[in-house]
Amino acid sequence: MNISKRVKQIEKSAIHEMTRLSKQYDDVAFLSWAKPTSGTPKHIDEAAISAIKKGLTGGYSQNDGLPELREKIVKKLKRDNNIKTNISELLVTVGAIEGLAAAVMATIDPGDEVILPSPTYSTHIRQVQIASGKPVLVPLIEDENFALDIDAIKNAITPRTKAILYCSPSNPTGTVFPEEKLRQIAEIALENNLMVITDEAYEYFVFDDKKHFSIGSIPEMKKNVISTFTFTKSYAMTGWRIGYLHADEEIIPQIKKAHIPFAICAPVVSQYAAIGALKGSQDCITEFKEHYLKTRNLMCERLDILDQVFSYNKPEGSYLMFPKILGEQGKDSIAFSKKLLQEAKVSTTPGIAFGPTGESHIRLSFCVPESMINKAFDRMEKYF
Repeated sequence: MNISKRVKQIEKSAIHEMTRLSKQYDDVAFLSWAKPTSGTPKHIDEAAISAIKKGLTGGYSQNDGLPELREKIVKKLKRDNNIKTNISELLVTVGAIEGLAAAVMATIDPGDEVILPSPTYSTHIRQVQIASGKPVLVPLIEDENFALDIDAIKNAITPRTKAILYCSPSNPTGTVFPEEKLRQIAEIALENNLMVITDEAYEYFVFDDKKHFSIGSIPEMKKNVISTFTFTKSYAMTGWRIGYLHADEEIIPQIKKAHIPFAICAPVVSQYAAIGALKGSQDCITEFKEHYLKTRNLMCERLDILDQVFSYNKPEGSYLMFPKILGEQGKDSIAFSKKLLQEAKVSTTPGIAFGPTGESHIRLSFCVPESMINKAFDRMEKYF
């Protein structure tokens, strides 16, 4: 069987493996899925239904997305991210994931290195590997709530380094990288002529007076940053597979060379749904954020009771947290998660899925009803 070495080196996803295993049990308490459970807001569904009824969704769109959608994104980026742009600097993608993959493909050649602050979203690591690049995982400082280690990032740069790829707010840690640190990343990128690729999927879900900062808003970074965003998290549109990226208009055509063979264009019905999301009320984002703050606080309260089993950093953003498993049982996060599923019927994600520095942790999602969190922790309290 002729399978590429590039693909063979990629390990099976621990995230999807736990999802598969969880389906073998009845009445599982799920804290492992990083997807909103609230359902897509009604006005977004209605925008898609209207487009279908008008016969607008049966063909392809332009490769870079519907002009009306890109015009709406221009206004959103200026309002919420302080990024001044135009539609020629935007590419609508199949979720942020396809945009990130196309950005990586357009940025690196085989053997090139990409620095990823770690633990990081496992898909980012795989995207670099699929592009025949080398992921260079630079540990975050866990004792400082998984802060960026600027000196370690500087020391990781070699002649083969082409890019820095990060996610803020972070999946899996929930850390919000502050503007001060991201400006230091920008300085490093400019000094070494590196591309910075961002995943800003959780941009609206930031707590405790923290602020989300888009490195793409720094004027000097215009030719050194590709910023990716998604409707998935902001509007609970997981299944619609719709996102977008922003880059300099000289870079966009190069990213499109990867985007077109991957996708041709984003799903047209989803593009109309996204137009509806941006045109309609933004109250749903506020409501989601208020819910996530409430469920985050509940999860922290429940973890405090299990302080002999876990320690944790309170997440500053996203709807994810990354508690550390204390003692001997923390040495193998996959075994820990499997045992917790089999014996307590609680589904979690092993930390090793997010890189070597994720070992001894599990990822928990609080984008679920309070009843699910209480159900899971009632079982864990009884189990431990």
